[in-house]
Amino acid sequence: MSSADIELRNVRKVYQKDRIDIPVLEGLNLDIAAGEFVVLMGPSGSGKSTLLHLIGGLDSPTAGMVRVGDARLEAMSERERTSWRSRHVGFIFQMYHLVPVLTAAQNVELPLLLFKMSSTERRERVETALNVVGLADRTDHRPNQLSGGQEQRVAIARAIVTDPDVILADEPTGDLDAKTSEEILNLLNVLNSDMGKTILMVTHDPRAASHGQRTVHLDKGVLEREEINTARPRMAATAS
Repeated sequence: MSSADIELRNVRKVYQKDRIDIPVLEGLNLDIAAGEFVVLMGPSGSGKSTLLHLIGGLDSPTAGMVRVGDARLEAMSERERTSWRSRHVGFIFQMYHLVPVLTAAQNVELPLLLFKMSSTERRERVETALNVVGLADRTDHRPNQLSGGQEQRVAIARAIVTDPDVILADEPTGDLDAKTSEEILNLLNVLNSDMGKTILMVTHDPRAASHGQRTVHLDKGVLEREEINTARPRMAATAS
C-alpha cells in the first residue's frame, strides 16, 4: 500500500483559442496530506477537471509548481509524466471506459500490461483488486453483463490494481442511482481509511461530498473556501 501528499503553489493554467488566452486556473495553492480524502466542488467551467489533470500528470501548468510525493510534475516532459502516471495515479471517471469485448478481469489487467511482470503476478493482482471491490464472482463477465454499479466497481479495480499513490475521481457517481452511488462512495471510503489512499474527488452532489474529510470550493480558477467534515475526521496515513 502506498500514498502521497500533494502540493500546488501559484499554479496558473492558460489555454489558447484563436490566439486568445483563456485563463482557467489563477495562482492556485492547494495542500493535500498523504492519506487524505478531499472533495473538490464548483460550478461548471471553474477548472475542477483541469486541476485533476494537472495533479494526475495528464497536463502541465502554464506556471507554478505541482508536486505529488517526490515528483515535480511541472519539470517533467510529457513522456516522463506518462511513465510516472502509470505507476502512481489511478483515475476513476463518470463514464467507466471499459473495453466491451473484454471480461472484467481483462479490463482490470490492462494497466499491468505496461509493466514487466509475470502472468501469475498479473493474475494475482487482478484477483486482489476485484476482491477489494466485491466482484470476485464477476471476473469472467463482460461489461454488458454487469450493472452500472458493477461496471464502476470494475473501473475502480482497474484504478487500484497498480497500487497507486493517489486516486483521482471525476464525478464517479454522476451516472448512478442514489443507492448504488452510496455503495461506490463507501468503497472509496474503504480505499481511503483501510488502504490509506490519497483521494481527490470532483462532485456536484453535497451527499457525495459528505464522504470526504474536507471540501474545497473552486470558482473561476480560484479556491475560494474550504470546509472540514467534522463527521468524518481528517487523517493522514503513513506510506508503506
